[in-house]
Amino acid sequence: MRPVNMDWRQLSTTLNKNFHTGVQATKERLGRVGQDELTELPQEYKDLETRVDALRQAHLTLLKITKVYESESYDYPSDIQESLSVLSTSLGHGITSFAATNLKGTKLPAAAPPLPPAPEHKTLPHALVRSAKSAAAQLRVSNRPADGLASALGVYAHGMETVAAARVDQDQAIRLNHLHPWQQTLTTAINVAMKARQAVRSSRLELDGAKQTLKSASPAKQEHARLEVENAEDDLVQKTEVAIALMQKVLKNPEPIKHLNELAKAQLIYHAIAAETLSNTQAELEQLSSIAVEEANR
Repeated sequence: MRPVNMDWRQLSTTLNKNFHTGVQATKERLGRVGQDELTELPQEYKDLETRVDALRQAHLTLLKITKVYESESYDYPSDIQESLSVLSTSLGHGITSFAATNLKGTKLPAAAPPLPPAPEHKTLPHALVRSAKSAAAQLRVSNRPADGLASALGVYAHGMETVAAARVDQDQAIRLNHLHPWQQTLTTAINVAMKARQAVRSSRLELDGAKQTLKSASPAKQEHARLEVENAEDDLVQKTEVAIALMQKVLKNPEPIKHLNELAKAQLIYHAIAAETLSNTQAELEQLSSIAVEEANR
């Protein structure tokens, strides 16, 4: 086998730097290093840190609430029970599936291919539609199709179907055009800036550790220790410049405002459709109400 070439001197230098950086971080954490011993970072850099922290927190604050749009059932009644019609549909599908499987290979006529039950949306508007239809059906059991309340419930259910469909469209638009891009900004651009800041912190620790090593270095090691300090200073300057550029870029990014606009636009469309639909529905219900009052007073 060919021997593995390895730069042991470089490895030793890296391990030594990591050791001194770790020692410096521990001293600072324990409060054993005075403020005058810490390398001062540019005020521009510190101001940008504060602004990026605020930007990140703003994203997290809104995201904490808007994440509900990832789940359709955020307003679905928690104690609701599935209707008998839904249970019957599921049961019928199960029986048909059983028959289709167990009659295969026999002379008995095969059942028609089973159709899966239509998925039920778990939203408050959809729940209102189903409950209104169920209530209307219960009133019509008495074979009185002209029942006023049954008709009114049918009108209400029809209107709420439009509202329910708009609610689903709103949620999909919010997830696609606001929520996902908003999360993407948080996990990419902002996190890139945060990682650059971490690189600055590590470089600053390395520099301060090198300075401490220089103070205690023997005459024979003074020159080497001084070179380490100079290299660490150059590295810190470079990483600070990179971090400043990245933080400025993320703070100037117009995308978050665009994504917030998409949130408001989706909500506006939904509420506009809901307002128009409910206005028409309420007008029909008011007319039915007036007719019911007239009939009751005859």
